[in-house]
Amino acid sequence: NDHSLLWSFCVFCSKKEIVKNTGGIDKSALLNEGLKLIMKYDFTAIEKKWQKKWLEEQVYAAVNGDNKPKFYGLIEFPYPSGQGLHVGHPRPYTALDIVSRKRRMEGYNVLFPIGYDAFGLPTENYAIKNHLHPSEVTKTNIKRFTEQLQMLGFSFDWDRCVDTTDPEYYKWTQWIFLKMFEKGLAYKASMPVNWCTSCKCVLANEEVVNGVCERCGSAVVRKEKSQWMLKITEYAQ
Repeated sequence: NDHSLLWSFCVFCSKKEIVKNTGGIDKSALLNEGLKLIMKYDFTAIEKKWQKKWLEEQVYAAVNGDNKPKFYGLIEFPYPSGQGLHVGHPRPYTALDIVSRKRRMEGYNVLFPIGYDAFGLPTENYAIKNHLHPSEVTKTNIKRFTEQLQMLGFSFDWDRCVDTTDPEYYKWTQWIFLKMFEKGLAYKASMPVNWCTSCKCVLANEEVVNGVCERCGSAVVRKEKSQWMLKITEYAQ
């Protein structure tokens, strides 16, 4: 329960200082002193200070050519909407952040990148509605997401941040697609999809909650749509 967690926190994080203040180990005294220490914690100043230092010193950067064993931690890059982060973003990021930190402590050279899957009709629809250029909307949204993610203290390698709207990035996704098309692995087919009636775009199954769009809350319908497909089943084992 919360009480036992607080007790564990006091003992693990602050035991020496608390014992010195109380003259010995007493459970209620430990809890009281632990609470005092927690209340003294100025998270706004302390976390901002260290997050700035982590960025400046690149403490989470992977090292090219290092002889350590390698670990690659990859999250699903977020779509940078105008609303900013929601609870669905940090939940999986926190899980893999824990694993990545553990691997670093075990001596691995960890590559844990971050990026933004920034192309999408929602941005275009928003830009049209507000008479803005989509690229400006994307830049603003990425800036906000970056600030929020850095506030959460994730151990991403920010030097390898990806923006899928950057021509230096998408020229390679286009190249990969062309190679797959040449090999007959990319083809067009008509199939049922989840269609948001407001965003006017296709949604993944996990983006549909109780029949509505997770992003805007509008009704989602099933409709036939022609789209490009990849023959991933060609490699099923």
